[in-house]
Amino acid sequence: MPLTHGEGRTTDREILRLAVPAFAALVAEPLFLLTDYAIVGRLGTSALGALSVAGTILATIVNLCVFLAYGTTAAVARQVGAGNHRQAVQRGMDGVWLAAAIGVGVVVVCWPLAPGLVGLIDAPPEVTADAITYLRISLVGTPAMLIVLAGTGVLRGLQDTVTPLAVSVGGFALNAALNAWFVLGLGWGLAGSAWGTVAAQSLAAGAYLIVVVRGARRVRASLRPDPAGIKASGTAGIALLIRTVCLRIVLVTATVIAARLGIAEVAAHGITTQVWTLLAFALDAIAIAGQALTGKLLGAGDVLGARRVTGRMVMWGVVSGVVLGLAVIGCRPFIPGIFAAESAVAAQIDAVLWTVALFQPIAGVVFVLDGVLIGAGDQRYLAWAAAVTTLAYLPFALLAGSLVGLWLAIGVWMLARLATLGLRARGDAWLVSGA
Repeated sequence: MPLTHGEGRTTDREILRLAVPAFAALVAEPLFLLTDYAIVGRLGTSALGALSVAGTILATIVNLCVFLAYGTTAAVARQVGAGNHRQAVQRGMDGVWLAAAIGVGVVVVCWPLAPGLVGLIDAPPEVTADAITYLRISLVGTPAMLIVLAGTGVLRGLQDTVTPLAVSVGGFALNAALNAWFVLGLGWGLAGSAWGTVAAQSLAAGAYLIVVVRGARRVRASLRPDPAGIKASGTAGIALLIRTVCLRIVLVTATVIAARLGIAEVAAHGITTQVWTLLAFALDAIAIAGQALTGKLLGAGDVLGARRVTGRMVMWGVVSGVVLGLAVIGCRPFIPGIFAAESAVAAQIDAVLWTVALFQPIAGVVFVLDGVLIGAGDQRYLAWAAAVTTLAYLPFALLAGSLVGLWLAIGVWMLARLATLGLRARGDAWLVSGA
């Protein structure tokens, strides 16, 4: 049953109330990461290549733990929809404790393995030493990064995307300022960029802890670690972890193939990946609204409302994808110059951005449906679908003989995701109601 005009406008307002602040917060991260690339670009192509390699590894580690945000958002939102506000905040505290524990474990395990992790990328020898240095310094900030993920999930589940916006903009602005000071002002080189990120992430984590602890005290939720609750949060995140592993296989494989194509290709791939991430985060704003609204509506038992909101958000995803694709085409001539890219790197970027623009409308729908199903708690299907789409992508990527061919393979992956998520959303199996 379609929405009436009045219902559609009300739904749009609710989507935008959550999506607009989420959009600004999400876009802040890749914008400031692009600033990092622009700053490091002044150090030369080798430094850019090292940042691309180490950044891919660090992003893989952190994104494997994205369930701390997504799973927490869905769990908290369901409890909010059911009217269980104290339990909602308690689930959020469990997620924060889990994030801290995982973060410490990552530092202990990955610090000595840094050379081996960089070696897996098969990067050119001239970037290896700097990549190891950047990775090891950045690992120090991993616990803070994961606490930021969990804290963001708590607030999104509570239907608050404004506070994460304030923390993100403040944290990433500080990150950009510190990186400029450390790299260009103090002459610390690539290591300065890593230390700037560690400092900014630590302060952002502190801000989230203050907000979440205050919220817990208001509803008299326990601040102590609850082993049973932490275990439940970890168990619920396993399927999302599998999904994320598959996504990271796609992206890491792309970086490995780009590195084997040459130093210009891997540098161009790193910059293009940051542009893609900026676009993805922009589109993911609607997906975050989908997580929060779907969890809340299903928690309240409103199955019809969840389906109606999904249809509306898909429409927003298509429109947003078209707009972003046109923006990429318009900005394409200027992007290489922002990063002071050398001519060989600039030529590669210029060619690949056409492919990036082409697939934005498809990405708009994919991200919305992904967010809706996460909010519904349909993690098992998402894990299965991620495995299937990764298998569809790998043959095309491995056969790619150029950077453009590699990004066309990523386009095939997006089409496969559209098919699997679209089929699921048309059915009813994901519409499970109740807390």
